[in-house]
Amino acid sequence: MTEQTPRAPRAVRPAWAVVRVLRDRNASLYLGGVVVSGFGSSAMWLVAGIWVKDLTGSDGLAALCVFALWAPTLIGPALGALADRTRRRPLLVGTNLGLAVLLLPLLAVDSPDTLWILFAVLLVYGAAGVVHDAAEAALVATAVDPRLLGDFNGLRMTANEGMKLLAPLAGAGLYAAYGGARVALLDAVTFALAAGLCTLLRVHEPPPRPAEGAADLRARTTEGARHLWDHPVLRPLVLAGGTTMLFAGVNGAAVYAVAEGLGHSPAYVGLLYVAQGAGSVAIGLVSGPLLRRLGERRFARYGIALTAVAVTARAFPYDAVALASAVAVGVGLPCVLVAALTAVQRETPDALLGRTAATANTLLFAPNAVGVALGAGLVELVPYQALLAVVGVTRFLTVLPCRGWPRSSPRP
Repeated sequence: MTEQTPRAPRAVRPAWAVVRVLRDRNASLYLGGVVVSGFGSSAMWLVAGIWVKDLTGSDGLAALCVFALWAPTLIGPALGALADRTRRRPLLVGTNLGLAVLLLPLLAVDSPDTLWILFAVLLVYGAAGVVHDAAEAALVATAVDPRLLGDFNGLRMTANEGMKLLAPLAGAGLYAAYGGARVALLDAVTFALAAGLCTLLRVHEPPPRPAEGAADLRARTTEGARHLWDHPVLRPLVLAGGTTMLFAGVNGAAVYAVAEGLGHSPAYVGLLYVAQGAGSVAIGLVSGPLLRRLGERRFARYGIALTAVAVTARAFPYDAVALASAVAVGVGLPCVLVAALTAVQRETPDALLGRTAATANTLLFAPNAVGVALGAGLVELVPYQALLAVVGVTRFLTVLPCRGWPRSSPRP
């Protein structure tokens, strides 16, 4: 199939795209749940590390909080299979309620001896998040008008990034005033509210086919990976997203060196993150119209190129350049992620969508952790300017083969 050739360029109207999504009952309800639960999650993710640092004084143990949250993505295909073995809306409701209950044991964490509770909760929290994201991707493809998928995914990105800008400050303030237990309680309440919003979704879901024995279950678990690998559109998009996130991890690991090179304290990194988040919020608002105009392939390619240029520019020791590059990274990174997720939702049969989405999320986001670890080692061995220049130029060169990607199907 070939991608529809765009007619004469028409003005992109992000405001109208937002209105179209918000007029869709299911889309607006689900975005409300994303905002509510995203606020609590963003606050909790930040506070968990601060909490561990305060109780132990250990930077290493504080960093393990992030590892505990992300580690379950490594078994994403197996966890995503759950989203194809049951109806997705009840699974989302149950997962949100389960997370609300899961956070309550954190009320007992008050000393280094009780930190095992926190790490256990974070590990299960991360695993439940993988199941939640897989079920969400599958349900959204059914519950939301297919013509609005690109707009919805862009607005979801805007909602997530917006919460990452607001919630950490609120969480840090609540933690400073009342301690980590109150932040955990806030997160539990947001999950309960999100569960309530999910119950209001109107969607018809056929009963899933049950697995016939352990062998059939193993085979069905790998079907999502096979679908991604065999699909001429999805494979290059997901691989491009994974490599983009790998390089993004290396870039992220150098951010403190960038601040130091500019003569600032580590607190300056917060300003760079705010600038990056602002870029992600902005691109989320126009992702739907741009996807319709460009198609997933070109949209992803332009985002990769922009990110490559921004990372290279970050090697120059100027505040204005550093802030502009942060905004550009915030704009470029979501392009390939939104393009890949939207393509997965469009090009995958419903019965496979949970497993395929979970596999795609693993391939997209697990490389980021690898990139952070790789970058943390490299930034100690070579000047950060040289590292960023090499990363940026290498990433830009990888855009050239993308011109040969198969084109996706016509979009409505």
